[in-house]
Amino acid sequence: DSELLASSFDERNPAVTAMIEQLIKVAKEGRKVGICGQGPSDHPDFAEFLVKAGIDSISLTPDRVIQTKKRIAAIEAGG
Repeated sequence: DSELLASSFDERNPAVTAMIEQLIKVAKEGRKVGICGQGPSDHPDFAEFLVKAGIDSISLTPDRVIQTKKRIAAIEAGG
């Protein structure tokens, strides 16, 4: 949460998303997988990536819930 360091890091970095995707795949064997953090709220494309990677639940900030739920519903419906 440091404003001094925030611009140096991005959860959408390909190395980070590859690790998250692998973690979801491995952890889902018999378990539900969720994520809590600011990323899915700040970056709709990151939330979309998580859904496509198979995540079961995503924590969101209140101001992004409706918009993100609509986007996820469209993805899950194949749209």
